[in-house]
Amino acid sequence: MAQISYPKPPFPEQPQNQQPGHTRPMDPQPDHGEKSYKGAGKLTGKIALITGADSGIGRAVAIAYAREGADVAIAYLNEDEDAKETAQWVEQAGRKSLLLPGDITDPAHCRALVAKTVETFGRIDVLVNNAAYQMTYDSLEDISDEEWDKTFSTNIGAMFRITKAAVPHMQPGSAIVNTTSVNADSPNPGLIAYATTKGAIQNFTGGLAQLLAEKGIRANGVAPGPIWTPLIPSTMDPESVKNFGSQVPMKRPGQPVELAAAYVMLASDEASYISGATIAVTGGKPII
Repeated sequence: MAQISYPKPPFPEQPQNQQPGHTRPMDPQPDHGEKSYKGAGKLTGKIALITGADSGIGRAVAIAYAREGADVAIAYLNEDEDAKETAQWVEQAGRKSLLLPGDITDPAHCRALVAKTVETFGRIDVLVNNAAYQMTYDSLEDISDEEWDKTFSTNIGAMFRITKAAVPHMQPGSAIVNTTSVNADSPNPGLIAYATTKGAIQNFTGGLAQLLAEKGIRANGVAPGPIWTPLIPSTMDPESVKNFGSQVPMKRPGQPVELAAAYVMLASDEASYISGATIAVTGGKPII
């Protein structure tokens, strides 16, 4: 199979003023596997709930899961246009989709996500905790208490609440996949709040794997490096966006589709003895 040539920096200036950003204004456009991902029935008949599934990594995972045979509940904040596009790709794969907008910093909404998924599909076989918030700051003094709390509530607080609500509806053989980051092991000082939550996610996932083993539920993480998603132009300064991904050995950001295989494998029955693991998808930058 021929190696796909993905874009390398420098990238054009493309500021987005609203977080967590939108897909259509991005240049180059991210590849979520719309044309390239081919399923092989690895998730046939499964029900998946994916947070942050409107765009970026979440969209790529939703497309891959649908093409592998899963129905997908698409949780997102308020990016309705992006989320509807994701739902269309899921349905084009012959699977059912469910759109679930709302703010996961609200504990009641976290529980509602699970309740609506179970009401529609009857159960949850795969939970992908992927939604995240970040913002870049040059100094500690610039980070307000509210900003710190919002980052933690979005990235790790919601993960705890959604997982706690979902586990009673998961049968033996089910899987939880949490999105951590290369920042968990090699924190970017400009993303200190975000990086700290990613370290917490890695720890949460390791503990969760041990806690849920007796229930037959697996928990693993995926640690992305720099990935070309709407979060980048909407949360980083123009110079960082221009050179995004140049710091890793492959000298480019990863595309969302390049993470899909890791999420599929961890959700599949083929990974029945994998729990408490973290898969690095970092463009050659090792994690410890």
